[in-house]
Amino acid sequence: MVRHPRAPIHFMQMHTIDEDCRRALFEHRWSPGFRCRRCEHEHALYLRGHGLCECAGCRCQGSLTAGTVLHCTRIDLRKWLLAIWLLTSTKKTPSAAELARQLGVTPKTAWRLRRKTIHALARREGELLLRDIVELG
Repeated sequence: MVRHPRAPIHFMQMHTIDEDCRRALFEHRWSPGFRCRRCEHEHALYLRGHGLCECAGCRCQGSLTAGTVLHCTRIDLRKWLLAIWLLTSTKKTPSAAELARQLGVTPKTAWRLRRKTIHALARREGELLLRDIVELG
């Protein structure tokens, strides 16, 4: 079962390193278990050096972030997940300037993070990029 942090300190305790974020993303993306998009095999190997998942059956490789708003990003996953949490955990979403201050990124980067996240949350149900349970405070 996927746990959801209730406060920023809880988020920081749950996601101390980038690997914790990858594990959380894997659990959200494949909560019932991994299933290869090509052969439907249920086991995968994680290739640490490349950041890819490789199917144990057909050796098909895929990125954990492929098909999401996180795809091809250079920003580390910890900042991405914190930005998503900040944008979805409050009634009044923080501005790009406030997000930049809290994440320690440039205002332009914060604006892109904010825009992509809000756009993904606003898409119709059939075309959502963020899947599973998204809690709104």
